[in-house]
Parts: sequence; C-alpha cells; structure tokens
Amino acid sequence: MSIIGVHHAQITIPIGAEEQGRHYYCHLLGLPEIEKPDSLKGRGGFWLQVGDRQVHVGVEDGFERTSTKAHLAYHVTDIALWQQKLQAHGFQMLTGIPIPGYARFETRDPFGNRLEFIQSLDQTTL
Repeated sequence: MSIIGVHHAQITIPIGAEEQGRHYYCHLLGLPEIEKPDSLKGRGGFWLQVGDRQVHVGVEDGFERTSTKAHLAYHVTDIALWQQKLQAHGFQMLTGIPIPGYARFETRDPFGNRLEFIQSLDQTTL
C-alpha cells in the first residue's frame, strides 16, 4: 500500500466567477479545460489539464485568497516570456526566495490565488 502520485490539486475562485476564471486560465495561460463528471457539474467551477495532472478550479466565497502561502507552481520552458506576458496583462510580479538551479517568480491570479512559475536552469530536467 503506497501513495503513487498526485492526481489533482484544487484552487478556488469566488462563486459566479467561472467566466473570468476561464479567461485567465484557459485563454491567457492556455490551459485546456476538461469536462467534469456529470455528478459534479452542478457544483460550479471547472477543471483544467496541466501536463499529466489536473487542476480543479472550485468555487467558494468568504475566503481571503491573498492571506495564504498555498499555491500552485507551474513548470515552464521560457520563464522570461511568461513574466513578460503576465506583466503585459497587468499582473504584478512578486519576488520569491531564490532556489538553486531554478529561475522563478510569483504572481497572483485575478482572484488572489498565489501562483509560481518555475523553470529549471538545467534544461535536461524538463
């Protein structure tokens, strides 16, 4: 008996903000939306495919997303272009603590969720 991996991670956005969420995650970041099971469709939110993992974007109100260190880290291949793209759309870059062997930055999505973009400086690990 063992844990063999991570199937998905979940973040939340405010109730009723799905279209704004899709615009950010699907259009700006280019992540494909995947269909939720019929049994969960009535709960709001949407699901994304990120490589071989899923990110579930759920909905909830009454939560201050900017007050937590919880975050998703997206492994990318051209961190400078991601930084430029997000800055061009008005998103602020947050300075993260350096990690040897990686270039990285942090930002927040339109709802306050903390996101990290990280690129290995050793391209053989991608």
